[in-house]
Amino acid sequence: MGQEIERKFLVRGEYKSQAYASSRIVQGYICSARGRTVRVRIRDTKGYLTIKGASDAAGMSRYEWEREIPLAEAEELMKLCEPGVIDKTRYLVRSGRHVFEVDEFYGDNQGLVVAEVELTSETEPFEKPAFIGREVTGDVRYYNSQLMKHPYAEWKTQADGNS
Repeated sequence: MGQEIERKFLVRGEYKSQAYASSRIVQGYICSARGRTVRVRIRDTKGYLTIKGASDAAGMSRYEWEREIPLAEAEELMKLCEPGVIDKTRYLVRSGRHVFEVDEFYGDNQGLVVAEVELTSETEPFEKPAFIGREVTGDVRYYNSQLMKHPYAEWKTQADGNS
């Protein structure tokens, strides 16, 4: 069993000039139930199938299983996904011994930029780049499976009192 331990932050400021790589990601969910998700991802020209379990109380750690699958199979599985899709560009930025994955969202999640760092333990120290803002680890609104159902654009409308 693979355990994913990560922390998630909002991004403020410039990060693209610090990135050493980027890729376009489109993903959908065969199952987006809380506590168990099955995700299909197309990252550039590769396909992936990922299963994730429930997060711990802090939202920092959970079971994750992922395998690369042929692109054609990923494209077929995307047809089985729940309505909605996550479309984003992921930038990889080194900071000390870690790599931050900075996701810039498109479509109904346009304007949202989130950074994640994977850790080997929940207490592992890491260097925060200057673009790191407020921590949102454990805030389910920022889970991709939830952004598919309740996109960022809806939050802004609700915050403006227009819904």
